Amino acid sequence: MPSEWDTHTALTATGDGLFGADLDAGWLVGGGVNGGYLLGVVGTAIAEAVPAKPHPLAVSAHYLSAARPGSAQVSTRVLREGGSVATVSAELAQEGSTRISVLATYGDLRAMPDDVATTAEPPRLPPLEECVAGSLAPEETRRVAPVMDRFDMRFDPACIGWAMGAPSGRGHIQAWFRMADGHDVDPVALLMVCDALPPVTFDLGRPGWAPTLELTVHVRAVPAPGWLRVSHRTRNIAGGMFEEDCEVWDSADRLVAQSRQLAMQPRA
Repeated sequence: MPSEWDTHTALTATGDGLFGADLDAGWLVGGGVNGGYLLGVVGTAIAEAVPAKPHPLAVSAHYLSAARPGSAQVSTRVLREGGSVATVSAELAQEGSTRISVLATYGDLRAMPDDVATTAEPPRLPPLEECVAGSLAPEETRRVAPVMDRFDMRFDPACIGWAMGAPSGRGHIQAWFRMADGHDVDPVALLMVCDALPPVTFDLGRPGWAPTLELTVHVRAVPAPGWLRVSHRTRNIAGGMFEEDCEVWDSADRLVAQSRQLAMQPRA
């Protein structure tokens, strides 16, 4: 049985490098469709455009306008395909307007060296049973952000004070993560995971929709089965914008994805 993710990112080939998509309303958050989901739809199209190199390695997306549920078109153009990597540009459009523009490098993570040398440390999270389930969010919140129902997230209690009106002020949110239907996350879906948690500005006492301007994701490995750990941080709000740095770790204690996002500061 296909996963919900596979169903919601399914494409129909319509021509040379062109694909039709149906953006699902279950990915709405605030004023538009979740940016990570949109990047996953485009990432799926790129993988189909270069089937010998199915995995994203480096993906940079610029968000031009908010997307809505319904029909969309993805156009891809292979700029270069070499022995180990391919560079592809892509756009997702609706009603004649470009929603996001993407430049990506793809390859085959399974064919790459598996040695690791790192000073990075996995997020320290309490056991699952001691964390706070996202399903406990108020019904009103989940109605405004049905995207929350796509995931099973268990938040670190030390990072969830914002939900009770007592943000820590550290600019840090982290959680255990898996898809709500229990299916494991693949490398393309990691593009979405990097934008799945609530905006890290919530922990600074600044709730609200935070539209993404730009998102760059580096995918480092195929995730091992099981729960992921996702950590978001910010250090600077300036000019009405903030950065959000994300790390995704798998059940084998490997750093499988990293990202940096520039987003607009939520407004009251």
